[in-house]
Amino acid sequence: MYLWVSWESRLSHTFIEADGLGVQEGVFPSLSEVELPPQIQEQLARLQQMQQTLQAVSSQKQQLEIEASETDRAMAELDKLADTAVVYKSIGSLLLKSERQTLLAELKERKELLGTRITVLGRQEERTKERMKELQDKLQEKLRPIGASSN
Repeated sequence: MYLWVSWESRLSHTFIEADGLGVQEGVFPSLSEVELPPQIQEQLARLQQMQQTLQAVSSQKQQLEIEASETDRAMAELDKLADTAVVYKSIGSLLLKSERQTLLAELKERKELLGTRITVLGRQEERTKERMKELQDKLQEKLRPIGASSN
C-alpha cells in the first residue's frame, strides 16, 4: 500500500510504503529524471501552448473590459452635457471639434462592439480552460503508472 504525499513540484512525489515489515520512505524520480514517451511529451507541449493561449486571451479580454469601462465613463460625461456644448474628439495626437450626439452614437457603437468581442473572448477562454482540464486529466492518468512503476 502506498500513501502519496505531494511536495513542492506536482511532478515529484514522496511516497510512504506501508507493508507488514514496517514503514519505508522514499522519493519517486521527478519527470525530468524519467524519459517520457513522445506522445506524453507532445501532450505536455500542447498543454503549455494552451496555457499560453489562455493567458493571451485573458489579457485581451481584460484590456477590452478596461476599454469598455473607459467608454462608459466617457458616455456618462457626455450625458451630463447639453446638446449645444462644445466637445472634442481625440484622433491620434489631434483634437477635433465634434457634436455631442455624434460622439455619443460613436461611443455606443464602440461599446456594443467591445461587448461582443468580450463575449467571444470569454467563450474562447472557457473552451480553452475545459480543453486544458481534459488534457491535464489525461496526462495525470498516463503519468500515474510511470511514478508507480519506478519504485
